[in-house]
Amino acid sequence: MEKQQVLIAGLGLIGGSIAKAIKKESEHYIIGFDISENTLHFALNHGIIDEASTNFDEAALKADIIIISAPISETIQLISQLNSLPFTKEVIVSDTASVKGSVLIAANDLTNKSIRFIGGHPMAGSHKKGIEAAKAHLFENAIYVLSPLDNAIEKNVDKLRAVLSATKSNFVVLQSDEHDEMTGVISHFPHLIASSLVHQARKWEKKHAFLPKLAAGGFRDITRIASSNPVMWQDIFYHNQSKMSAMLADWIIEMEHLKKLLEDNEREEVITYLNSAKNYRDGLNEGDRGAIPAFYDVYVDIPDQPGAIAEVALILANASLSIKNIEILEVREGITGALRLSFYTKEAQVAGQKVLKQRGFETMIQS
Repeated sequence: MEKQQVLIAGLGLIGGSIAKAIKKESEHYIIGFDISENTLHFALNHGIIDEASTNFDEAALKADIIIISAPISETIQLISQLNSLPFTKEVIVSDTASVKGSVLIAANDLTNKSIRFIGGHPMAGSHKKGIEAAKAHLFENAIYVLSPLDNAIEKNVDKLRAVLSATKSNFVVLQSDEHDEMTGVISHFPHLIASSLVHQARKWEKKHAFLPKLAAGGFRDITRIASSNPVMWQDIFYHNQSKMSAMLADWIIEMEHLKKLLEDNEREEVITYLNSAKNYRDGLNEGDRGAIPAFYDVYVDIPDQPGAIAEVALILANASLSIKNIEILEVREGITGALRLSFYTKEAQVAGQKVLKQRGFETMIQS
C-alpha cells in the first residue's frame, strides 16, 4: 500500500494509541491535531506523530485518511466542519466513538462529494487516560467495528482497514443500529447498573456506618466501572438514550421477576436462574466468541509478606508460561490473600496450576 497522510484528530488514549500503532508498524505520515499544545508537544517529542497542528481545517486538507478520536458530541461537530472544506481529492473519514447512530446521522448529512465516511469503534481501553497512557498494542486482538455509509465502497473500507491493520485488531463490519444495541448491552448499560449499585450502597451506609469497610471483593469488582469519567459517560448515554431507556425497562421487568422468586421462596427456580446466568457468562469466554476475550484463570493463595507475588511470577516465567493479567483479589495485613492469574490458553492454565502446586502453593481453577 502506498504511503498515506493520516490525520488523527484527538490525541487522547484512543487516538494516541492508534497513532502509535500506525507509526510503529508502517511508513504512513501521521498528522496529529489536538486543542492541547502540551499533548501535541508530547506526541512530537515521543515520535508518536510526524506533524502537529492546532488547526483542524488545515490538517484535514492535507490528509488522505482522517480518524476523529474525540467525545461523541465533539466528533459530530468536527464531522460537520469537514463539509465546507475544499478537498481536492477523495478522503476517507472515520471516528472512534462508542455510539454509532448519532455519528452516522451527522455523516449522512454531509454533502461534500469528496468525503467517504466509515464509522469506527475500537473496543478496547484502559483505566488510564491521555496521550501519556497511549500504547501501540492497546487494540491487539480486540474487536474493531467498522460501519461504512453507503457512499464508502468496498475499496474505501479495504484502504482504511489496511492502515488500521497496524493496530492488530479483529475487524467486524456492523450496521450502526446493531452496534449500538450490542454495545449498549455489554458496555453502556452495565455502567448504569454499576453506578446504581454504588448509590444503593451509599444510601445503606446511613444505616450501617461500617458498610464501606465490608465493600470489598465482589462489590468492588462489579462496581469498578462506576469510577469512569462521568462527563464522557453522560455523552455516551445521551447519544444512545433510546436504547438505554428500553434496556432499563427490560431490567425493571427482570428485577420484578427475580423479586417475586425470592419473595415466594422459589428455591429451585432461583437455582435454575443463577445456573443459567453462570453458564451463559462462562460461555462468553469460549474461543473467539464476542468482544470478551478468552482468558483462563488460576486462583493462588499467597501469604502477606514481601516478595510473595514476585515469587509466583518468577515460577511461571521459569516455566515459560505467559500471564495475560494478574490481579490481587484480597490481601489483609497478616493473613493469606489471593491472586487471580489469567492465561491465554487452557493448556497454559493447567500447566500454571501444576507448577505452582509443585512449589507448595494452594491453587484453584474455578469450574
